[in-house]
Amino acid sequence: MFGRGAVGSFLKRSKEAFFIQKLVGRNTATVPFSHPAIEQQSFKFFNPSVVSTHFFRNFRSHPIPKGHHVPFTRNFSTVVSAGAKHEELKLLVTGGSRAQKAVGIWLFGSAAWVFSMVVLGGLTRLTRSGLSMTDWKFTGEFPPLTDEAWLQEFEKYQQSPEYKRVNKGMKIEEFKFIYWMEYGHRMWGRALGIMFVLPYSYFLHKGYITLRLGLRLSVLFGLGAGQGLIGWWMVKSGLEEPPTEYSQPRVSPYRLAAHLTSAFAIYCGLFWTALSVVMPEPPAESLTWVRGAAKVKRLALPVSLLVGLTAVSGAFVAGNDAGHAFNTFPKMGDTWIPEDILEMKPLIRNFFENTSTVQLNHRILATATLISVSALWLSTRKLDIHPAVRSVIGGVFGMASLQVALGISTLLSYVPVSLGTAHQAGALTLLMFMLLLNHTVRRPSLSLLKSLPQVVKAN
Repeated sequence: MFGRGAVGSFLKRSKEAFFIQKLVGRNTATVPFSHPAIEQQSFKFFNPSVVSTHFFRNFRSHPIPKGHHVPFTRNFSTVVSAGAKHEELKLLVTGGSRAQKAVGIWLFGSAAWVFSMVVLGGLTRLTRSGLSMTDWKFTGEFPPLTDEAWLQEFEKYQQSPEYKRVNKGMKIEEFKFIYWMEYGHRMWGRALGIMFVLPYSYFLHKGYITLRLGLRLSVLFGLGAGQGLIGWWMVKSGLEEPPTEYSQPRVSPYRLAAHLTSAFAIYCGLFWTALSVVMPEPPAESLTWVRGAAKVKRLALPVSLLVGLTAVSGAFVAGNDAGHAFNTFPKMGDTWIPEDILEMKPLIRNFFENTSTVQLNHRILATATLISVSALWLSTRKLDIHPAVRSVIGGVFGMASLQVALGISTLLSYVPVSLGTAHQAGALTLLMFMLLLNHTVRRPSLSLLKSLPQVVKAN
């Protein structure tokens, strides 16, 4: 009753359906029995993955394997509006492609603003400007504009432990520089709050924000508002008298790590959400490429956790001024492992407060990160994956190598402001690349999987 060609077609379609069922964990057994004509009508819509293809058009530098063909990229707005009509594709933004584009630009802009806050925070810390303002108001305050006002602020600072032990004899002109650095950091953060709230209110009023997106953005806004409180909580610890007369005043490493980690978390949340708005589906144009992306995902997740852990350990290096000790590499002084790495009691304190241990931890984690990223890059070279995914993996490898080089250079140069700031920015950039990689290899929707061919069609 059935010819050999029909049986072969049936087996091929059964195999594809089994793969889809394995990916999404849902019953797709009816797929092989659907008639091609019926299936063509059922899936007569633009492939949502083309959105991702358009977004990654600049990543197409990697040569496509012989016999493969990547479909021509369609207009972004056309694809979004067409894909949104299908019931399986749940967009975070309503109101059509223009609304989606506007919200995406706003979120990417907010993420970039947070990135600049992290860079400015690094500059403030490395220039020792963070303790120049000895009080804090939630609503902010005007800077001193007269000579009398400047003298009053300077007198407040002269009562602080940092002035008495570090900056004794500082002139008022020098004080003005560190004051403006800290004031600029605080006001830049408040400006970010305004820049976030006003468009958010407008998009809510227009009905563009879905409930799911609204809840996510509300959490991120709450974290941003709390970041100011965490910042003052951190600064306040540096205004207290040090435990001994030989200690230099500095903020608590725990509070600095909390402040920096919170900033990283806000940035990651904004960047991931922006990607989800403009790329509702990952770049996936064949089941073969989806299989390859699934394999990459299993490798990328643990590497991402290691990158994040290394960034947090870097916050403790900054909090303990550990970069100013053991300015040699690869050895720490004359030894590989300092003798005092476990001298604090209880033992756990060494990993957060002991300068030697904190720097050793960061060296080990940074080395492990570079090795893991290199292994990820090497293990995926022979995988059949989307060119965009391959390009992002190359970007991760390049950024990890640059970040390690920056770290070593910063250490050997006794932490100059320029290199120290670049190293802090590099940590966030590497996290950004890992987010981008995880976003491009996430699981496609069921409707997209059903519409994909086994391989990308050749010319």
